[in-house]
Amino acid sequence: MSKILRVKGLQKRFGKVQALKDVTFDVEAGEVVGFIGPNGAGKSTTIRILLGIIKMDSGDAKIFGKDVWKDSFEIHKRISYVPGEVALWGNLTGGEIIDLFMKLHGAGDRAKRDYLIERFELEPRKKAKGYSKGNRQKVGLIAALSVDSDLYIFDEPTSGLDPLMEQVFQEEVEKIKEAGKSVLLSSHILSEVERLADKVVIIRQGEIVEAGTLEELRHLTRSTVVLETEKDVSKLRDIKGVHDFVQRDDQGIFSVENKYLNDILIEATKLGVKKFEANPPTLEDLFMRHYKG
Repeated sequence: MSKILRVKGLQKRFGKVQALKDVTFDVEAGEVVGFIGPNGAGKSTTIRILLGIIKMDSGDAKIFGKDVWKDSFEIHKRISYVPGEVALWGNLTGGEIIDLFMKLHGAGDRAKRDYLIERFELEPRKKAKGYSKGNRQKVGLIAALSVDSDLYIFDEPTSGLDPLMEQVFQEEVEKIKEAGKSVLLSSHILSEVERLADKVVIIRQGEIVEAGTLEELRHLTRSTVVLETEKDVSKLRDIKGVHDFVQRDDQGIFSVENKYLNDILIEATKLGVKKFEANPPTLEDLFMRHYKG
């Protein structure tokens, strides 16, 4: 796969505050990358640099092989962007605003626009000043998804949407991915990122603290095991690799380092296994590993 987006050694300071410190990651063609971190971690600052809205202090950032600051006009012809707070012209209708965004971009599909208006249950004839936050987000999403872009950048795109509309958004992103397009998705909804992302980049206090596929990152944490045996399950309590062992009736519940899982299974068979469940860590587990405390 070719690299659609590449960021290397990105630095940005606002006065005495170091907003970004050596931020490095990339997005391949046809890949969805989840960009996660709490408010103030540096996600939106990174995205604004990628969009050519603010200038980096140092480092290198390219989209389609072009410099994000010097070549932003050319880059914008091939990208779609939705922020977490969509600002609209109050006296225009939602449909008029979507048409305007599509015309400005120059690559909109009216049939897809109509399809998306129906899917997102938007009232296109209503003036934007009467829209809720969720409906303003719908306008931004419909406009962005109605355009055939090579890279879609979403910064908290489902903010204000109800769960049903979040589901619609996720299904549309899956279609983008199937079409070979690339997506950079910044989201607080970890289940959304876990469902959609091929790769996850976790940012903390302006620094990338973890990056890789979910499977790669899961190797760094422990699986949760529920085990029921014919003999006393508590005999597994002190085996190497077993942590946080709790016994409830005949079941042992504990976390286990994956590299010791086979050894633990061998010992468990000696006790007569009646039930065995192993659940890999979720994205939330990986995220909290870096933010607890």
